[in-house]
Amino acid sequence: MRDVAIIGAAMTRFGRAEVSLVDIMCQSALPALEDANLSDRRVDAVVVANMGGARINRQTAVASALVDRLSLYPAAAETVENGPASGSSAFKVGFQAIASGMADLVLLTGGEKMRAVDNLEATDFVASLTHPEAEYIYGVTLPSLAGLFTRLYMERYGVTAEHLAMVAVKNHENALKNPFAHIQQRVTMEGILFSPDAVVNNPLVADPLRMFDCCPVSDGSASLVLASVDLAKKLGRPIVKVAGIGQATDTHAVQERKDPTDLLAVRQAAEKAFGRAKLAPKDIHVAELHDAFTILEIAESEEAGFFPKGKGAKALEKGTTSLSGKLPINPSGGLKAKGHPVGATGVAQLVELVWQLRGEAGERQVAGAKNAFACNFGGFGNNVVATVLVRED
Repeated sequence: MRDVAIIGAAMTRFGRAEVSLVDIMCQSALPALEDANLSDRRVDAVVVANMGGARINRQTAVASALVDRLSLYPAAAETVENGPASGSSAFKVGFQAIASGMADLVLLTGGEKMRAVDNLEATDFVASLTHPEAEYIYGVTLPSLAGLFTRLYMERYGVTAEHLAMVAVKNHENALKNPFAHIQQRVTMEGILFSPDAVVNNPLVADPLRMFDCCPVSDGSASLVLASVDLAKKLGRPIVKVAGIGQATDTHAVQERKDPTDLLAVRQAAEKAFGRAKLAPKDIHVAELHDAFTILEIAESEEAGFFPKGKGAKALEKGTTSLSGKLPINPSGGLKAKGHPVGATGVAQLVELVWQLRGEAGERQVAGAKNAFACNFGGFGNNVVATVLVRED
């Protein structure tokens, strides 16, 4: 199996896009191809991550459309859908193509145009990934599952509303340093939790989660170019190697899990990724975790092995996960503030980590970052992909 490198990375600013879904994807694909320094070489395959094109944008066969728009024929083209983990699943498909020798160059693009519909329709669209007979039919949404999970976590591990707010404050502060982030707004503990106006400015969404505990609905795209390490060296690109990928599943219906606070698929996916990379959580210098809700950053940081179970909130209190801490988590601003166009999210996490490992993250650069970790959380933890990247000097 060949070693695989990421040689090009780009993304659009997340937020509201006024162009079509395919055009959004072009806006990250073209600069990623340019960043890869391909000269006259052409990609062998295009892999697209998208969840909502058919329902929201009336667009199917998105990968074929992207190949046509960019005149990349006769590149192979396929679209991958795995809910909010579509991005990392598509990345895995591209990785496998390079590693197996079926392709030498792969363009990977994740994109979504979710703001083509109102927030209620977007919430229902995402809720369609829940169990159809045990959850969706009863009006279950992702915020409702997250609210139940949060309350259980609070009762069992002592997590408080203040801890949740700390995640929001940290990630909004990081997003102010990220020109691609959807929400460029500084928030404070006082403003979103303690002030008399907090009830109005930060209303409950799914008790105990409030508005600033939840990610926004976003449009946007992100792209990567993958190549064999040998080809990356010939092209003169910095070597960001894909050291390990792990994927795991859990029961579709959350109620069927022995312990609803146990994100088993996160733990198993992380263990597989670390095992293949021959690294441990202690070796990671920067991480992007899927914080669609603030509680998930805390819980995933524990399940990935960075902190013991129940200790993630204490690490947050101590500043361990801040931009200047021992393990910066979500320097991009995370889904919480960078945004969450579901098909693009997993790809955007990896774009951020590539920039971090190449020393190109600007004001949010993590000093000395050589090893990085990403967790892309599908469903409500029923299909999770974890990735370890390393910089080779």
